Amino acid sequence: MILYLHGFRSSPKSFKAQLLAARVAALGGANEWRCPMLPVSPLQAVALAEAQVAETVEGARGEVTLIGSSLGGYLATYLAEKHGWRAVLLNPAVLPERDLSAYLGEQPLWHGGGSIVVEPRHLDELRALGVRSITKPERYYLIAATGDEVLDYREMLAHYPGVETKLIEGSDHAISEFASYVDDVLAFCGMTPAERV
Repeated sequence: MILYLHGFRSSPKSFKAQLLAARVAALGGANEWRCPMLPVSPLQAVALAEAQVAETVEGARGEVTLIGSSLGGYLATYLAEKHGWRAVLLNPAVLPERDLSAYLGEQPLWHGGGSIVVEPRHLDELRALGVRSITKPERYYLIAATGDEVLDYREMLAHYPGVETKLIEGSDHAISEFASYVDDVLAFCGMTPAERV
């Protein structure tokens, strides 16, 4: 199973989620793909992710790989450490309780209209989900862009020592050229074209 966790103010309609969903489907794995709309509450988002796994894994291969983008990467790290799952991290947030403190109140969503309301308790929830240090680097694959205009790639590298890392020179927070990395991401998830032909 592959579970994609989108970032702050994002959704399953993000271009990375859409690219991955299309590629997974092309490889014959549409039944293994999940990408829920996450609630603004980090604790509720984690509970939703765990529920998606619980209801899916019974009939699937049993292996779970998370793909987390930005804030989704922070949540994926918590879940990977808690459950022993693998995780691909795309420009992951490292200290979101600090970074999101400037976004309290109503915030517009990037896709499809609507908004969310960020409350101080959400920052407390993020603190509670923090992972001080990862335990098994081999469980992780990090893609970090030096040109990320939102988060500092050096914090990412420091927080995930020893993990397999693709450091992109330049680029941006969204990883605009993500299509070039989709197959690498899915190979880490155990889904390669060779296995599906």
